[in-house]
Amino acid sequence: MEYVIAFTVGGFICVIGQILIDKTSLTPARILTGFTIAGIVLTAFGVYKPLVDFAGSGASVPISGFGYLMASGVEKAVKENGAIGILTGALTAAAGGICAAVTGSVIAGLLSRSKEK
Repeated sequence: MEYVIAFTVGGFICVIGQILIDKTSLTPARILTGFTIAGIVLTAFGVYKPLVDFAGSGASVPISGFGYLMASGVEKAVKENGAIGILTGALTAAAGGICAAVTGSVIAGLLSRSKEK
């Protein structure tokens, strides 16, 4: 049942993104940024944590989950280190994902050839 819930919640988040792509003139970059900020705001209001607890990867894997991860990292770092945690918490919490994205991008860049449009 966990898989069904994760698929449903993650799919619903993706449906919202697809509707934004189809029905608005927003660029994909603005939509991604909006989803990240939405994850941060929903975390600040205490809404996203229960969603992650309920849906697991269905809520933590989409880009809004990245906002949740950063906001949670800042919250934890502020409790542990005070105000300096505002600057360090997000990057500390998301370091693994950022490293994987950069490493994957470098490998993809080395293995592929660019083409003119």
